[in-house]
Amino acid sequence: MAEAALDAVRRELREFPAAARELSVPLAVPYLDEPPTPLHFYRDWVCPNRPCIIRNALQHWPALQKWSFPYLRATVGSTEVSVAVTPDGYADAVRGNRFVMPAERRLPLSCVLDVLEGQAQHPGVLYVQKQCSNLPTELPQLLSDVEPHVPWASEALGKMPDAVNFWLGEAAAVTSLHKDHYENLYCVVSGEKRFLLHPPSDRPFIPYELYTPATYQLTQEGSFKMVDEEAMEKVPWIPLDPLAPDLARYPSYSQARALCCTVQAGEILYLPALWFHHVQQSHGCIAVNYWYDMEYDLKYSYFQLLDSLTKASGLD
Repeated sequence: MAEAALDAVRRELREFPAAARELSVPLAVPYLDEPPTPLHFYRDWVCPNRPCIIRNALQHWPALQKWSFPYLRATVGSTEVSVAVTPDGYADAVRGNRFVMPAERRLPLSCVLDVLEGQAQHPGVLYVQKQCSNLPTELPQLLSDVEPHVPWASEALGKMPDAVNFWLGEAAAVTSLHKDHYENLYCVVSGEKRFLLHPPSDRPFIPYELYTPATYQLTQEGSFKMVDEEAMEKVPWIPLDPLAPDLARYPSYSQARALCCTVQAGEILYLPALWFHHVQQSHGCIAVNYWYDMEYDLKYSYFQLLDSLTKASGLD
């Protein structure tokens, strides 16, 4: 009897993503030709938890015209920034049986630009991706070139962003599949970002496993070693690479349906809270994003229930 009930739960969980997709997930990420009003943004995108790409939203930013490599070199070249360094471009990702965080180096931004332009070499792959509001804390000289927040989003959400982040990296730097509890306004200033997205309703098809956390260390010789973080608890993370999924190991993922989109310079991606995302970029892409804490409302509770049922039923 209990096994039959469990099978029924698993069946419902497997059918749920398709039903949710039919009701509320677009076949492709829609484009808006101009920024929405706060009311339209909240009503049409935030409330239904739907992504969109907004064009013509950054034209008034001086950064869009200014932020070339020569400008960054002249303005903040001597400023030290936190740089994630990995052997293969994957920071905060599963490698073997570990969840591995990047080595972190403090480097003048000019050194990063030298590597990106091929004028210098550095072991591994570099990515300025500190988050934690690294734009105002590490590069305050650039703040006047952007806005401190996205006004129509701040008004719609009734709050200011928790963090404003600056991103700059090599094409090899990839963000592994994960989700955040932030409403994310991702603004591409130069180059392009490629996002692979899954709605929260795809959770029954997306595997999580627990991993011992570790950190890359860069040796004097320029090689990498993995060092376990002894005091930390195991980290739940997605082991699957959506670009080359191991469907023999994770067959359920074949039923998930990704949305893929490319965000060009001058465009903003609204990435709703709890959407899974995997990110690639063009070489030397520059971006700024604004993280607004999500509302911990019924949508959040529903996702937690879906997550718990997926784990409890053994679909995970």
